[in-house]
Amino acid sequence: MRSPAQRHYERVSAELAAASAAPGESLAGASAYELMLAKLATDRRRLKAIQSIERKIDVKRAELLPEYVDYVAGALSGGRGAQDDVLTTVMIWRIDAGDFAGALDIARYALAHRMTLPDQYDRPLATAIAEEFAQAALAAFKLGEAFDAGQLAEVMTLTGSADMHDQVRAKLHKALGKALQETDRASALDHLRRALQLDERAGVKQDIARLETEPGDATGTKAGRK
Repeated sequence: MRSPAQRHYERVSAELAAASAAPGESLAGASAYELMLAKLATDRRRLKAIQSIERKIDVKRAELLPEYVDYVAGALSGGRGAQDDVLTTVMIWRIDAGDFAGALDIARYALAHRMTLPDQYDRPLATAIAEEFAQAALAAFKLGEAFDAGQLAEVMTLTGSADMHDQVRAKLHKALGKALQETDRASALDHLRRALQLDERAGVKQDIARLETEPGDATGTKAGRK
């Protein structure tokens, strides 16, 4: 386990490295960044050797991601927007591990500075953020679990101007619609209908039909809820 002094050093080093290059420039050569890139490569090799997806997620959550906390904090604090493959990879890992608030911290910064994902992800950054959040939410709903509608709404806003496949945008509208159906029926219907407009195979027709026929009060919430 790293000492408080080591963690402070790592954070400050990340701040200095991130501040050394502006958008469109490279962080290559910045020692803190190069060290984290090397660590990232080692960690990716470790994950690749694990066949179980569930086990990979456990390793990310319990063992790997805590080791990037100070680097991420420093990079976000001192960064000027240069491309950072460590940040964007950690963002995806945080989504995988269920740390959606932490992923959004990086997403705001990365999208604001037009960053890209490393080549292995083969998707534009905004598309990946929208799709990964939507898939995580829909998976939670299948298990009868809740998902923060506010986070989905923020993802919608952050990625709203990005060009992406209609099916991906539909999936995000579907997720937000399902997240809102217990608290804001009118907005839920708007999002579900938009999902259907974007993708006829979105799988929202039954949800729309159910919400259209359920009684509700003037605010669009379900009747009978206190």
